Amino acid sequence: MHYIYPCVLTPEEEGGFSVFFPDVPAALTCGDNQAEALEMAEDALVVALSAYASNCEDIPVPSAAGLGQQMVAVPPLLAAKLALYTAMRIQGVTKVELAAKLGMGASYVCKLCNPNHRSHIGSVEAALRALGRSLVIGDRAA
Repeated sequence: MHYIYPCVLTPEEEGGFSVFFPDVPAALTCGDNQAEALEMAEDALVVALSAYASNCEDIPVPSAAGLGQQMVAVPPLLAAKLALYTAMRIQGVTKVELAAKLGMGASYVCKLCNPNHRSHIGSVEAALRALGRSLVIGDRAA
């Protein structure tokens, strides 16, 4: 899954823009101008998606951009962690089971799955491979 979500920027009467993500309703923010609103949108998206994982909920699947919507991507490390979290949920693999597959302790996998812990992306990639998944990095026009 690609962790790039459409958002709606709405000009506010008093100035600035509010931001809403149709697929991630908890990700709300605003900014003084369009550029700042989009910058804040990434932060709001990161917090909201991290909360889904922390609360053991499914990560929302992003829809295609609608007319006038902007696309906002999560940072690569978080995208990798969300992919790992999602693969584990789909396959029904626990952190203890993944740790055994990796030959590591359960605390190691807990850190890999924690969206707020700074892990090495190669470690997350190895965990994905242990689940029969691979990490793909791409780029897009800004």
